[in-house]
Amino acid sequence: MVPKNRQDPFSYTESIGFSEWDGKRPLIVFDGICILCSHFVGWVVRHDVNAIFCFSTAQSALGQALYAHYDLDGEEFETNLVIIDGRLYEKLDAMIAVCRMLGWPWRGVSVLTLLPQGVKDWLYNRIASNRYRLFGKSEQCLVPDAPLAERMVE
Repeated sequence: MVPKNRQDPFSYTESIGFSEWDGKRPLIVFDGICILCSHFVGWVVRHDVNAIFCFSTAQSALGQALYAHYDLDGEEFETNLVIIDGRLYEKLDAMIAVCRMLGWPWRGVSVLTLLPQGVKDWLYNRIASNRYRLFGKSEQCLVPDAPLAERMVE
């Protein structure tokens, strides 16, 4: 799987120097009002037995700084961001990268890397553009439970 190289690895370090996230742990940035996105994060927390991932909402200062750094829409959040070893993964590649790090059986999702990028992006975009209509949204950002709260960064 080749990440979209919008910029060099760790290029965000100067842009987000104020954050409590130092870039050493993989980060998932998600839309905190999207119910589908919040369920995905809950799923990751349950299956990430070694607690390797940390999390931030797209609405947080860190999330906003990363969306701005990567020249992404800081209001619509059409993609979750996953940053692993300083590299950005977006859309379906983000989910694949997360599953790969979770090990077996989730690593099997990597078979989706065989799909052409255009097909992966089309599939992801169909769900992302309809996620509120299909799954709903909260009126306020996710209030994390204890296992997630200790892994949230701003």
